[in-house]
Amino acid sequence: MQSLPSALIAVVGPTASGKTAAAVALCRALDAEAISMDSMQVYRGMDIGTAKPTQAEQSGVTHHLLDVADPGTPFSVADYRELADAAINHIGARGRLPVLVGGTGLYLNALTLDMDFAQTPADRDFRRQLEGEDRELLHARLAQVDPQSARRLHVNDVRRVMRALEIHHLTGKPMSAHAVGFRTAPRGPTLIAVGLTMERSLLHSRIDTRVHEMIGQGWLEEVTRLLDAGVPENSQAMQAIGYRELAPVVQGETKLEEAIPRIQQTTRQYAKRQMTWFRRDPRVHWFDWADYPEPGALDAAILAYVRGRL
Repeated sequence: MQSLPSALIAVVGPTASGKTAAAVALCRALDAEAISMDSMQVYRGMDIGTAKPTQAEQSGVTHHLLDVADPGTPFSVADYRELADAAINHIGARGRLPVLVGGTGLYLNALTLDMDFAQTPADRDFRRQLEGEDRELLHARLAQVDPQSARRLHVNDVRRVMRALEIHHLTGKPMSAHAVGFRTAPRGPTLIAVGLTMERSLLHSRIDTRVHEMIGQGWLEEVTRLLDAGVPENSQAMQAIGYRELAPVVQGETKLEEAIPRIQQTTRQYAKRQMTWFRRDPRVHWFDWADYPEPGALDAAILAYVRGRL
């Protein structure tokens, strides 16, 4: 029997905005558990480039939905919702609160809105991953997950082939399995969402610095291990930011010093899209780092806000 928690807390914002540390502090204060809401941290072996929290960064807080998928296997939004719902129920059954932490806005909507995935929304980031692929590879990929649509769509009908792949990515089901009707009524426990933001130039600086740090931590070696393990370069996981830029470096097709600025620029663009997505969500209450310069002040403000809503 399901046992939903009294509330569902979410810590959102752009990449490199400090979400993990803020969520861990909140979990420790509330004796809560964290649920990753990152579309790439679900993959095993993709640790450095996804900024997956280390054991030290988790600081003894239980984390869910890390390392739940093989990087060679597609992972849909519907897959995420199924696993996250189970984690939320499990946490609630033990009388604790779940804290979602991450920057994948579509995951937040999938968990908190009654999305039947019938008329699926667009996933622009996934679509961008597809745009650089050869049309024949796209069609072959569709034939693997949705053979009926692949038979119906010509290899040159790239737009519809990508849409069919996008629907399967979002739902875990072929396009032919869906009817019309996309609903956005609330679902699940009451949502308490907080967002982290900071001045753009500071965020960009943090992003650029973090990319260099990740390289120093062995990101290139991580990509090498994935490719050596047989993860296809055109797989969903390997289209993640940084991985798709570093794969050609591993294969000797480009140089690391050329890939790094591209990763930084792409990450900055992604952070902008994340902010655009979350800014449109009226449920998110925003906290700007500039308003809390003293150590621990931001964590205290978030905790006070959340407690006031519980």
